[in-house]
Amino acid sequence: MKRSGAMRLDRAASCVLAALVATTAMALTTAARASDYPNRPVKLVVPYPAGGPTDIFGRTVADFLAKDLKQAVVVENKPGAQGAIGAEAAARAEPDGYTLFAAAGSIIVINPLLYKKLPYDAVKDFRMVSLMTEVPVVMEVNPSVPARTVAEFVAYAKANPGKLNFGSSGTGGTLHMAGEMFKQMAGIDMVHVPYKGVAPALTDLLSGQVNVMFDTLSTSLPHINAGALRPLGVTSAEPVPDLPNVPTIAASGYPDYSVRVWYGVAVPAKTPDDVVQKLTASLDRALGEAAFRATLEKVGYVVFKPRSSEAIAKFVDEDRARWSSVVKTQKISLD
Repeated sequence: MKRSGAMRLDRAASCVLAALVATTAMALTTAARASDYPNRPVKLVVPYPAGGPTDIFGRTVADFLAKDLKQAVVVENKPGAQGAIGAEAAARAEPDGYTLFAAAGSIIVINPLLYKKLPYDAVKDFRMVSLMTEVPVVMEVNPSVPARTVAEFVAYAKANPGKLNFGSSGTGGTLHMAGEMFKQMAGIDMVHVPYKGVAPALTDLLSGQVNVMFDTLSTSLPHINAGALRPLGVTSAEPVPDLPNVPTIAASGYPDYSVRVWYGVAVPAKTPDDVVQKLTASLDRALGEAAFRATLEKVGYVVFKPRSSEAIAKFVDEDRARWSSVVKTQKISLD
């Protein structure tokens, strides 16, 4: 009996020792992984074509990370299906920190509201590492439209129901949804005219084929400064420095109106915490670096300050609630 009890104690002690060894080994492996990461090139998936706003953001981030992490960061453009092709590729990648995703608000928030079937789950498949920047959007009209303020435009639209049209870079994108949100809040009837990209939409706005457009400031500013387009309001919470005399739409009678074309960096959901922490620290340093901020601000971006994971989740949830209301009210579905 004594020998049997001793054997049980020996087995128990062995199990405890084995568990301690395993735990220590895991901790050492985690620490080694964190200190070693990255030890090979990192890929940043951009879900839109080269040269667009998401690509500009992605390449600026890649340049900083390469310098900060002392490892090559390669941008891979995977455009198509309103960003879904690139999102799927990033979501299905090995969750080891070597595939990053240039996440746009339209992909994380708007696509899941418009499409019943997507090849990725924005909530389950991704983990937001950093929320970094947004691009101001301006409501602008062809000068033939007899309106110089948001209020005058609404009055004109109500006097001409269904006769005005607004262009966008494509159905389901943030700029299309900005127009739908304005229609809803202002109680006006406008016809949406989708284009395959911003350039052809702007061409028709400049020629008067469409009357109004919601567009990123970086694209529209040269035409506004040349007098070819007339700005009525900006969609941000505060006026933008490049258009100091143009009020926000919120201050023009629609206090709940806000459109954010925002960008951040995400990773596959199961990416280890220690790797995420190292990436977060690097991206926070980017947001605090004057040169990084200046590079984006020069082309019209508003650069954020670092946020906690809880603050990022709150921001995304608020954006999702805002667009969900628009989609339901306007009964928009793209399936």
